[in-house]
Amino acid sequence: MARKIGSNGEKTAAELRAAAQRLFARHGYAAVSMRQIASEVGVQVGALYLYIADKQALLFELMDAHMTALSDALEAEPSLGDDPSARLERFVRFHLRWHLERTDAVFISYMELRNLEPQNFAKIEARRREYEDILGGILRDGVAQGVFHLADTRLGVFGIIALLNGVNTWFRAGRRLSLEGVTAIYLDMVRAAVGQKPAAQPSPD
Repeated sequence: MARKIGSNGEKTAAELRAAAQRLFARHGYAAVSMRQIASEVGVQVGALYLYIADKQALLFELMDAHMTALSDALEAEPSLGDDPSARLERFVRFHLRWHLERTDAVFISYMELRNLEPQNFAKIEARRREYEDILGGILRDGVAQGVFHLADTRLGVFGIIALLNGVNTWFRAGRRLSLEGVTAIYLDMVRAAVGQKPAAQPSPD
């Protein structure tokens, strides 16, 4: 991927990625042209190719950067030892907080998978499985220790991730439920899904 060298070039490249992310999230990848992206940043369409090979490469770069940031952020979370219940709570809290702060990137990472070419799709899917496997490890440990009760931990991963991702479609800050209130409710739903009792304290909202 050819780019200009220097701070100005890197600044323009970052602006182009941010503009593409906004446009892809608002209008969909297929409906957005390279000319629109260039116009959003105020450069000639031909200049785009100094920073990006083509629109497909740009979509892949956005998704790959999203998965890298997600994995790095989860790895930086404090360790909670071997307690599956505490680790599950940490995962749920992290997933909700991190994803709700990045709604455009999350929307693109799920809704535009179908527009990735096969090689790029396989790479992003592999990275998603790595993230999901962290939750899978928590569930398997919980079942092995007798604190979770799941017939199929892989299906448990799919169900919990789908449940948590759904929050992005409707949650808006400043409405009836706070993020902490939503998190408390969803934690109890996840606990129920793995065969645990809800928390003793009521939801903050």
